[in-house]
Amino acid sequence: MTERLVIDLERCDACRECGVRCGLGGHLGALAIRERATFAVICRRCEEASCVDACPYAALERQPDGVLLRHNLRCVSCKLCAHACPFGTIYPDMLSFYVTPCDACLGDGDGPPPCIRTCARGALTFREVTEDEPSVHIVDEHVAARSARWIKREAGRS
Repeated sequence: MTERLVIDLERCDACRECGVRCGLGGHLGALAIRERATFAVICRRCEEASCVDACPYAALERQPDGVLLRHNLRCVSCKLCAHACPFGTIYPDMLSFYVTPCDACLGDGDGPPPCIRTCARGALTFREVTEDEPSVHIVDEHVAARSARWIKREAGRS
């Protein structure tokens, strides 16, 4: 088992304004975690991705596994992708102009990362995560998300 930074997307989405302090400064690392987790777990991965097509700066890209990636230095935060998403899974407040990538404060070793200590809603934790844990989905080697996951069913199945 590996310790990961776990974001509870429902708790995070219920927050009106992020007061999380990041080891990298501000709360930009927490926004990066929220964005990655949302794209990995909640995004519907449309066959014809209207969000990708709507971006005039080619800042959104679908990766080979189907998960969206926002190129931070191309994005001007126009939020056209959020308005084009037919399912409302790209939240306009998630798309700040500049987001610092989160490194989960790896190698810090001084207790829990600052984001966990300063999240008023308790939406961030740092703990061991297993593959079979209900409602927790591994995003990458350092991040997991707690949320209902949207899963595309095969045609003809109910």
